[in-house]
Amino acid sequence: MQELRIIGVPSDLGQRRRGVDMGPSAIRYAGLSMKLETLGYTVKDLGNINVPTPEMQDDGADNRLRFLREVTEVSKELCSIVSRVVDEGYIPIILGGDHSIAIGSVAGMAQKSKNYGVIWFDAHGDMNTPETTPSGNIHGMPLAISLGYGHDDLVGIGGVKGKLKPENVVLVGIRSIDRDEATLIKEAGVHCYTMAEVDRLGMAQVMKEAIEIAGNGTDGIHLSLDLDALDPMFAPGVGTPVNGGVTYREGHLAMEMLADSDKVVSVDVVEVNPILDTHNQTAVMAVELVESLFGKTTL
Repeated sequence: MQELRIIGVPSDLGQRRRGVDMGPSAIRYAGLSMKLETLGYTVKDLGNINVPTPEMQDDGADNRLRFLREVTEVSKELCSIVSRVVDEGYIPIILGGDHSIAIGSVAGMAQKSKNYGVIWFDAHGDMNTPETTPSGNIHGMPLAISLGYGHDDLVGIGGVKGKLKPENVVLVGIRSIDRDEATLIKEAGVHCYTMAEVDRLGMAQVMKEAIEIAGNGTDGIHLSLDLDALDPMFAPGVGTPVNGGVTYREGHLAMEMLADSDKVVSVDVVEVNPILDTHNQTAVMAVELVESLFGKTTL
């Protein structure tokens, strides 16, 4: 079995609700390493990237890009670590932190190849830009940035612009999109399965199509797993919960199908906020989903 490397990025710079910086600790406390080792993997935890505390920083002159300098520096460091881990032949599991960390994750993968597909499992599109953002929160922008839309400091991380091909990018579980964001999703050519499509087609068909799109002629699939993709009933500890989300079994089915595809080469697990959680339920859910992603089955 391929070896796994865990990288913690305790960032809450990308959004305004404190607590998501404790996400990596909560996921570790829920037994991530031990449970992956039980599946037969060799797991090494590389610890956490050093992330500045928001209260100790100036959020910047541009209220459309809060903490731009700090998010850029964290993303650069993560890019370097992910790139090194992949070069060494390991699968990186990146623990957030808010979803802005995916800027660095995708950048690190793109240093290895610009031919990775991406499945973005999320309630939101994360396709805002400085011109369209209603909040200035960079955690609403990482997919757009990875596709080459946004501030040059973020788009250029890792020395590679346009890190993804939109025809190999799939959004799954979407149910909260800003109007201008929706326009960019359509213009960019990103494939999008809203919860309405999940309801209509069923998760099995959605994931069959998503894996075909993200895996078609690519060097593998990067999964960006935002826990707010799930219904708050199953994952209450997230900063931006949206009702009507993916169910417990739908989430596991999606991960099981990705495991069966044998195409996943890296994964982000983001937006777990223990302050907003109940008995660490969301972190436990995150660990269970990662177990399914890496091959846990009933029989």
